[in-house]
Amino acid sequence: MTPLPFFIALLLALSLPAFSSATEQPRAQSLSTPPLRALLITGGCCHDYATQTQHLTAAVAKIAPATEWTIVHEGGTGTRAELPLYDNPDWASPYDVIVHNECFADTATPDYIRKITAAHRAGKPAVVIHCAMHSYRAAQIDDWREFLGVTSRRHDHQSRYLVHAVEPTHPALKKFPASAPWVTPLDELYIIEKLWPTARALAVSKSEKDGADHPVIWTNDYHGTRVFGTTFGHGNATWEDPVFQTLLAHGLLWAAGREN
Repeated sequence: MTPLPFFIALLLALSLPAFSSATEQPRAQSLSTPPLRALLITGGCCHDYATQTQHLTAAVAKIAPATEWTIVHEGGTGTRAELPLYDNPDWASPYDVIVHNECFADTATPDYIRKITAAHRAGKPAVVIHCAMHSYRAAQIDDWREFLGVTSRRHDHQSRYLVHAVEPTHPALKKFPASAPWVTPLDELYIIEKLWPTARALAVSKSEKDGADHPVIWTNDYHGTRVFGTTFGHGNATWEDPVFQTLLAHGLLWAAGREN
């Protein structure tokens, strides 16, 4: 075999490292995705928050195992509390997304509520679950309700509600039943008095009392900030339901801008 001319062999040798580096670069970039830093704020009246926390973090771990959780479970078991967390104006800064699963219906101090909403208005994404919708309902200001995207002050009885997806292709509803309604475990239907203009219903359930459809899963655009919400989540049976767990996980990823 005739040897390759020296300059051709040299060119081939020089080209190999460049080719190898180019092919390995996308893999290196995929490995550099930072973990998702999530803050869960929970506590207050009426629910088993310790068990709910376990189910939430486990559900998210199945889809986003690199999620790093900070849990603030404070405020006792009553309907009124003001958490020291919010005394720090930068309380939300270390996190990529905030989960509100608290229940403080009778806390009504406007300045306190605005300490919370200010962080979300400034761009911090959020997930709001069940009694977060009835938190601060005694307040005369609408700041919290505007942030949620819904106004609710009461709920119907517990039942197994049919949930119909109205936006089945939304990323937050990934793997959510679309061909047939999801039937919840025993849970409460929150009466939605107002769906704010910035909110978008993703799924609805019908009241067994008056026959009206109420949003039970939605998104809200709060001054450019993503908010994902659901009014379900009263009892542990709902939190143990695989459909509900998957819904929360994908809703959180969508809110954080990490939908896949």
